Amino acid sequence: MRAYNFCAGPAALPTAVLEKAQAEMLDWHGKGLSIMEMSHRSKDYVAVAEKAEADLRKLMNIPDNYKVLFLQGGASLQFSAIPLNLLGKNSKADYIHTGIWSEKALKEAQRYGDINVVEAGTMVDGKLAITDQSTWNLSDDAAYVHYADNETIGGIQFANIPKTDKPLVADFSSSILSAPLDVSKFGLIYAGAQKNIGPAGLTIVIIRDDLLDQAKAEIPSILKYSAQAKNDSMVNTPSTYAWYLSGLVFEWLLEQGGVEAIYKANLAKAELLYGYIDTSDFYANPIAKENRSIMNVPFTLAKPELEKQFLKEAEENHLLNLAGHRSVGGMRASIYNAVPLEGVQALVNFMDDFAKRNA
Repeated sequence: MRAYNFCAGPAALPTAVLEKAQAEMLDWHGKGLSIMEMSHRSKDYVAVAEKAEADLRKLMNIPDNYKVLFLQGGASLQFSAIPLNLLGKNSKADYIHTGIWSEKALKEAQRYGDINVVEAGTMVDGKLAITDQSTWNLSDDAAYVHYADNETIGGIQFANIPKTDKPLVADFSSSILSAPLDVSKFGLIYAGAQKNIGPAGLTIVIIRDDLLDQAKAEIPSILKYSAQAKNDSMVNTPSTYAWYLSGLVFEWLLEQGGVEAIYKANLAKAELLYGYIDTSDFYANPIAKENRSIMNVPFTLAKPELEKQFLKEAEENHLLNLAGHRSVGGMRASIYNAVPLEGVQALVNFMDDFAKRNA
């Protein structure tokens, strides 16, 4: 049997997608070869790539004045690519700091420009929260404002899209396609694929056309968004299999009813898990309710010395990858789109049984 996988990334993929990929592994559409063996410039593969983009545009209602890029290097490479692409005419940018990933992004950006760091993390009644925007020291002359919508490690998420008259740049690696999103409010959205899109090795960048001419002169051509847009994300050989698999995930999401439908399912999963934690004396969540992530749910045990036993027994019950990030400890259940409600119910059942046996 397949276990329930709560890994933060690379994360669970829909079983139906894996089964289709398995069926097509050796012979894609009667061509006698795997799509992994196919030229990225062949007519057949280009059609696969174009359909994946079209389906993503449909899922996210991406306006026509935005380019969609399928890139390599993970979201972490975009920490450099973004300032290199957007600070060529104005070297100033605002970075909102709420956790580990937003910190990694701002530290990389500081190599290329004058970065104003906006400290937005705070503690409210012993819980981690995001401060009200009215307290932020945003710049009047920033080229863009950057934030991480959902901090995968900390399990903290913005309740609302920040308001600014500057281009808004956002890391959606852990939350893309999990809920409806107005793309038109952003200058640039980026996301590593290995959580809600597909396998590791691919990164999506959605960028508004007017930002394509803001690059620094010294930017490597492989990182230049305008060059990638002009060449349909094929300046060099792309991550073809990851692109193909992501296309299958997009098809699966459309079959589920699109982002609106998957959002309802995600809310049901989050409400089930948080609801149990909130009524338990044995478990606790460290995030203020208004900033809780619906994708990454960290929790602690009343008896930390039982963590290893919890993880051991969870694995024996086919509940995998529940250890929190090494930097924060505790537990973390990542309940991305591909994790079914019954998986979260199985986790809650196990947590309840474990608590009763170890109270």
